[in-house]
Amino acid sequence: MPGPVVGTAPDYEMDGQRVPWVLGTQLHPEVGPLGRAPAGSRVLMIEAREFARRRPYHHDKLTLVFSAMRQFRDELRERGYDVEYITAETFREGLSRYFERHPGDTPVAMRSPSYRSGSRMAELVGEIGGDLDVVDNELFVSTRRAFDEWANGDTDSFRHESFYRWMRRRSGVLLTDDGNPVGGEWNLDDENQEFPPPEWSPPERYEPDHGEAVRETSEWVREEFETWGADEGFRWPTTREQARNVLEQFCERRLPEFGPYQDAMRSRDWAMAHALLSPALNLGLLHPWEAITAIEEAYESREDIPLNSAEGVLRQLLGWREFMRHVYRHAMPELATANQLGAERPLPEFYWSGETEMNCLAETVEDVHERGYAHHIQRLMVLANFATLWGVEPRELNEWFHATYVDAYHWVTTPNVVEMGQYGHGVFATKPYVSSASYVDRMSDYCGDCHYYKTKDTGDRACPFNSLYWDFLARNEEQLRGNHRMGLMYSHVDDKRESGDLAAIRERVDDLREMADAGEL
Repeated sequence: MPGPVVGTAPDYEMDGQRVPWVLGTQLHPEVGPLGRAPAGSRVLMIEAREFARRRPYHHDKLTLVFSAMRQFRDELRERGYDVEYITAETFREGLSRYFERHPGDTPVAMRSPSYRSGSRMAELVGEIGGDLDVVDNELFVSTRRAFDEWANGDTDSFRHESFYRWMRRRSGVLLTDDGNPVGGEWNLDDENQEFPPPEWSPPERYEPDHGEAVRETSEWVREEFETWGADEGFRWPTTREQARNVLEQFCERRLPEFGPYQDAMRSRDWAMAHALLSPALNLGLLHPWEAITAIEEAYESREDIPLNSAEGVLRQLLGWREFMRHVYRHAMPELATANQLGAERPLPEFYWSGETEMNCLAETVEDVHERGYAHHIQRLMVLANFATLWGVEPRELNEWFHATYVDAYHWVTTPNVVEMGQYGHGVFATKPYVSSASYVDRMSDYCGDCHYYKTKDTGDRACPFNSLYWDFLARNEEQLRGNHRMGLMYSHVDDKRESGDLAAIRERVDDLREMADAGEL
């Protein structure tokens, strides 16, 4: 039975009237209460629809969630489980109906990673008059207790690199017999930053052949909810078999090409060689350890997979994803509203419309609109970078990501967007992750066809990233100048202030804001 590898989850039994309650992001038949339940057991699932009305979610996100739940229900029934599948507006309504039918049952549910989910669920069941047992979530590689022992109470200075190395040592992933990293280096990030040559073609990717059930759900979502994004061409896995096919295809065809171009961005190439596993992982269709072992085994058994490819993706699965889960747990609830730079501007309208002359933003928003997805560097160095430079309130950007990405859930977007993307809290980021046009130009081909000039700071058609970058540093100087990692940048700010360039930059920023208000940026 898949489960945590670093740390041990408490064991328990499922018998009698202890009934697995499977949440919509826990769709794995072998994990948690369901994995322990005897064959033929009753299983509770509640399709609560109220959440889908809270914001304009991407059509494909809702299609993915509802299709995956319904197909998982059908698969469990085919395997002999007695699935009580309740459709309701709210969990309260669904639970009330369940306890009316089965007053003596005690649902047993894995804790969702979302903040206070376990206590909120218990309170809800208690108000109805039922009993609930909330157990550890085993859809991660590390347990909460193991992470807390690693942190040892030092919650003010979480560092991903230290955690990642600790996870490698504890799990044995890419480790030699004497406990050293395979290849001699722990982190090969500097080998993940090439741009592919013009003749490079992305490797083949697996796309499921969806049947009538998914098509019907897609049409129902279109009619039932106010959604955003394209509502044709749904391509994400909705069953465990399909998710395993995505993983197999990645290991077989895409992994050898992944490493060097992990951080690159190419026009009209939304997937490149990325794994595209996050939607399935975040629904529980795949356990992360399944993906980790498959990738490591592929690397060890073949000669065509370079170490920077294997280490690059394993760093994301074993390190970053686990780290985000635990940092979120420790930094909430403050993290959700954190805004240490005092950014208060609204999100520009072109994040929804895609109507901007900035090619990098137009193409990235189009990717998200079409598929509910753009890869991690587009998220960080285009979408979050611009929002931070513009001064967007972090919570609003976080809500945008939550609504528009098929793999987005509060526990994973909040640390990634509010902290890593916008330097909102300081719980693990050591400086703002911002740049001028130079980074986008180095790691993409967006700038070549752009309306704006990538090398100009001021004047007509000067790239907005450039003037906004220097303006960001100047307006946040009081908070950031003392950061030892930003000393060089502030020496450049001093030079621009003395030369008078900074005044011209501020005038350019004022013009940009007027252009944005008029829909002309």
